[in-house]
Amino acid sequence: MKKSVWKVYGIWILFAEAVGALSGWLTREGAKTYVRTVKKPPLSPPAAVFPVVWSILFLLMGIGAARIYLDSPSDSRTRSLRLFLIQLAFNFFWSIIFFNQRKFGAAFLWLMILWGLIFRMIVSYGRTDRTAAQLQLPYLLWVTFAAYLNFGVWILNL
Repeated sequence: MKKSVWKVYGIWILFAEAVGALSGWLTREGAKTYVRTVKKPPLSPPAAVFPVVWSILFLLMGIGAARIYLDSPSDSRTRSLRLFLIQLAFNFFWSIIFFNQRKFGAAFLWLMILWGLIFRMIVSYGRTDRTAAQLQLPYLLWVTFAAYLNFGVWILNL
């Protein structure tokens, strides 16, 4: 790969990871309170699992976005990158709604919108770069699992 291609990958990966890191930093106190005080559904992983999984998922998001960005300019590429940015913003604000505001019902609805945006992004990526689309499948699966956890937390903590 050319040096400039590596730079593009680095920028997109750092951007995605930075969004995740900022979200984690802004919700760190809310997450600590959540771990101590909130009833959780069965299959809830230990708290230490989440930063590891999310770091991997943000890495895959960054790689996918870089692959799309490196494609020839087109309406499809623009649409895909726009969906990437929108879903990333929804991802960012979900943590604030869930951990800081503790609005578990609203967070669940927000997460359903995020799930739809991720699905649309995968479909859009698939029109441009099949590998970029496939790299997002673990993200969609994890958000599906997160929806189960979010719904369970909502019901158990009414």
